[in-house]
Amino acid sequence: MKNDRKIIEKMLDKAGVTINGSEDYDIQVHNENLYRRVLQQGTLGLGEAYMEKWWDCVKLDEFFYRVLSADLEKDIKYNWDILLKLAGQAVLNTGRKSKAFDVGEKHYDAGNDLYRTMLDKRLTYTCGYWPEAGNLDEAQEAKLDLICRKLDLKPGQKILDIGSGWGSFIGYAAEKYGVTAVGTTVSKEQKELADKLYADLPVETRLEDYREMREKFDHVVSIGMFEHVGYKNYRLFMKVAHDSLKDDGLFLLHTIGGRLTHKTGDPWFDKYIFPNSMLPSVKQIGGSIEGLFIMEDWHNFGSDYDKTLMAWDSNFESGWDELKSNYNDKFYRMWKFYLMSSAGMFRSRRNQLWQVVLSKDGVRGGYRRV
Repeated sequence: MKNDRKIIEKMLDKAGVTINGSEDYDIQVHNENLYRRVLQQGTLGLGEAYMEKWWDCVKLDEFFYRVLSADLEKDIKYNWDILLKLAGQAVLNTGRKSKAFDVGEKHYDAGNDLYRTMLDKRLTYTCGYWPEAGNLDEAQEAKLDLICRKLDLKPGQKILDIGSGWGSFIGYAAEKYGVTAVGTTVSKEQKELADKLYADLPVETRLEDYREMREKFDHVVSIGMFEHVGYKNYRLFMKVAHDSLKDDGLFLLHTIGGRLTHKTGDPWFDKYIFPNSMLPSVKQIGGSIEGLFIMEDWHNFGSDYDKTLMAWDSNFESGWDELKSNYNDKFYRMWKFYLMSSAGMFRSRRNQLWQVVLSKDGVRGGYRRV
């Protein structure tokens, strides 16, 4: 056990983190078995140990920022159980249609009270756009408006949003730009609330998998859903978007992206937050659109996700006293680990946020980003 601690201490020293140190980003260890667990199970062991109060940290986001910036995960070798699980994910099609509703039931149906507390007034569960925003509401409206302007929306057009969540984009686009819109979700809770929120607007939210779409639209968007598709389905997803789009329309893909190509997601996130999910790479997106779309624009504002996640965490903390009657302490620690580790990922620039504008045959005269 002493040797395990020395190994972890040496690794953390690369990140400037001290075990039981005095800095807010230092970890405070309450169970000495933590070191062996992390060495054997990697991020899964680290996350579960935090949920079980084996360790704490005042500023989890800064801890993860330092650890991720130092590439410490390269020094941790998973045990055979974890490796076999990851290998199984790569072989199996975890994004297949029979699994499509898993993430809705596991994550998005966690409770509308949670998301109403944490998110902006429109319940926009994706990265905000912060260049001129002073708060979360402004950042999310700026992002929604940015998408509308990139698509050059016109009154009377019909828009499809694949993975529309609680309807923030379809509601905003209908309200501000005079379009009609259809959104799809795999969450019953999202559909139920979206129907109530936008009952007076010409929008519709459908509880269905993207593979069921059989209509044509002036423009198509997908905002924060591609992370749930799975690499084996990227090409199929793009074909569905292509087939749903009129010949002169635009498709805007808004997705978190990874700097390296992988075929599996993080094991802790897969188990507790986003089952069957993974982050696409530039290479994987490029391969999936070849022969179907022309890439008109690729916009990266991943650093804005750090600010978005910190705002979500602030709202979550402020509202916890009202939420805790419905969620236990283990859920609280799980959610903190999720939000703060994600903030550290974007702060370290390990993860990116991309908006990609695609056309079928190229915009005449060229596309100009607004």
